[in-house]
Amino acid sequence: MIENYITDYSYPEGIAFHYLVNNKDYLVPMVTEEPSVIAASSHGASIIAKAGGFVASTSERLMIGQIILENVEDSKKLILEIKELTKNLLSVADRAHPSLKRRGGGARWLKTRILAKDLVAIDIAIDVQEAMGANMINTMLEAVAKKLEEVLNQQVLMSILSNYATECLARTTCKIPFELLSRNGIAGEIIAKKIAQAGRVAQLDTYRAATHNKGIMNGIDAVVMASGNDWRAIESGAHAYAARNGQYRGLSTWKLSGGYLIGELELPLPVGFVGGSIGIVPLVSINQKLMKITSARELESIIVSVGLAQNLAALLALVSEGIQKGHMRLQLKSLVIAAGADATEEDAIVDRMLQEGKRDADSAKKILRDYRKRDKNDRSQLE
Repeated sequence: MIENYITDYSYPEGIAFHYLVNNKDYLVPMVTEEPSVIAASSHGASIIAKAGGFVASTSERLMIGQIILENVEDSKKLILEIKELTKNLLSVADRAHPSLKRRGGGARWLKTRILAKDLVAIDIAIDVQEAMGANMINTMLEAVAKKLEEVLNQQVLMSILSNYATECLARTTCKIPFELLSRNGIAGEIIAKKIAQAGRVAQLDTYRAATHNKGIMNGIDAVVMASGNDWRAIESGAHAYAARNGQYRGLSTWKLSGGYLIGELELPLPVGFVGGSIGIVPLVSINQKLMKITSARELESIIVSVGLAQNLAALLALVSEGIQKGHMRLQLKSLVIAAGADATEEDAIVDRMLQEGKRDADSAKKILRDYRKRDKNDRSQLE
């Protein structure tokens, strides 16, 4: 899978519960090293499940491949020539990967764009079926590029897929009654208004939007990794989509309507169900069985719903009790484990640190030493 291999570097995997997507219940495997992500995901999903669950949908599963032509002397003339060749070029692409065509996929359309006076981009949309399709797309693009060089005597700078998959979108929505949001003596309507306002801030302020979207991607990346897909590709496409209107904004939106808080999330999700590392890593097959999914579209619907649940949980914590309170116990648990505490000692050491208001590694080590010393003395007295 990689070059210069020396060993395996493992990440922990957990399960998020309470996911009701399009009237079907799912267990969702998540791979992450960050405390509270899975707990928050399950919490957000449980609220939405009580409200009827997520309604998710997907667009066509088309990936975009690009051929960049350089040293163009007359871009308008070249575009007309390419337009006349479109049908033939799409056939060339399909012949380069006939098995995809046989499975019902293949090249769907071709468009041209002038990038600069001397640069023209050719975008080719390819139906990749159940795969993410990077390798097959690149093979098809190289065949088309060679044809362009032969027929038009045009210089090709590069041929490569784009991770900005605007023709492979996943969308999910939820509708939560105000009463399901009440907590700590705060009315649900007040919290709903604050969540909607926090979502508005992420649309107006790039500083907030970056952190808002990071929280969404906490959940999305974790499921993408568990499903054997390329989380870097999903990240790059999501952040590009967040800036599609000229300003980087929050990917989700929250609004109030008739006693409900309504959330929506849409982003590119070109994940695969077969191919690549999906067929190599044994745990991926197990995770697909855990989720009980049968297609890439179903996986997309789950992943986008996880992103919205993650966002709800984060905003709920921010506007009610503050994000740090929810994180603190899990963060302290990681700290005491690093200090050397075993499973029988963790909770007692965390409780002591909370009581004393300690948050650092040195204090964790000292409290652990004191705990063990007292425990040893207690056992000696019993003996």
